[in-house]
Parts: sequence; structure tokens; C-alpha cells
Amino acid sequence: MTKNPERLQAMTAALRESGHRLTPQRLAVLEVLADSRQHPSVEAIFGQVRQKFPTTSLATIYKTVTLLKELGQVLELGFAGWGSRYDGHKPYPHPHVICTRCGAIADPQFSGMDRMAQEMEAKSGFRLASHRLDFFGLCPACQARQD
Repeated sequence: MTKNPERLQAMTAALRESGHRLTPQRLAVLEVLADSRQHPSVEAIFGQVRQKFPTTSLATIYKTVTLLKELGQVLELGFAGWGSRYDGHKPYPHPHVICTRCGAIADPQFSGMDRMAQEMEAKSGFRLASHRLDFFGLCPACQARQD
């Protein structure tokens, strides 16, 4: 049973509306993405899905995540040296805080994003299609290990 039925329902509806089948393996990928606040990699999703469906291939996970990204149901966060991580919980632009030691990613509440994007458009003359704001530092667990 999913911890986030609203997100799962939104993702399944998007797949159905776009004419894609909802296989048990795809549903398992959707459940991982809807439930995770850790921004998993494809490999992490694969590990969780294989617990339920041992014959699932890594290619199936990549294809499903790519499809969800195209449908606007997952946000990809690409990092040089770390690869990509995926946010199915909040599939829209929002700020992230990333630990430079362990790679943990958090989604802090930040009410100024819309205002910041509007100001950026006004000052640059650009019409923004999307945006990304990342902050890097040490998470509380890594700080505790450092002290």
C-alpha cells in the first residue's frame, strides 16, 4: 500500500491518459517514486522493484522513469559525478538541499520561489520555461559524524 495515494493516482492517470499500459512493474516504479522523499537513482528504484518482481530489468526502470519525466510526473535532478536522481513526490521546480558528503537530498519549504522566478524574468528579459535552485552543504547526520 502506498504512503502517497494522491501522487500515485496522478501518475497512473497521466500514463493512462497518454495511452500507456500500467503493468505491475510500472506500477511498482510509480509506487517507489510516489512514496520516496529521498530522490532515488534509477539503480535504487531498480533495487526496490526487484524485491517484488525479480525478473524486472534495469531497462524497464529507465524506460518508465523517462516516460514519467516526459509526462511531467517526475523531476530529474542531474549531478556531475553523481548521476541523476528523481523526484516523484514533487515533480515541479522547487529548491533542494544536497549533502556534499553522503548525497542526501532534502526539499525545504521556500515560499519565495515564484517571486524569485518573476524577478529573474523581469530583470533578464527571459521568459523562463523552468528553473532549478540547489544548495550544497553537509546534512545534519554528516555534521554529527564530523564533530
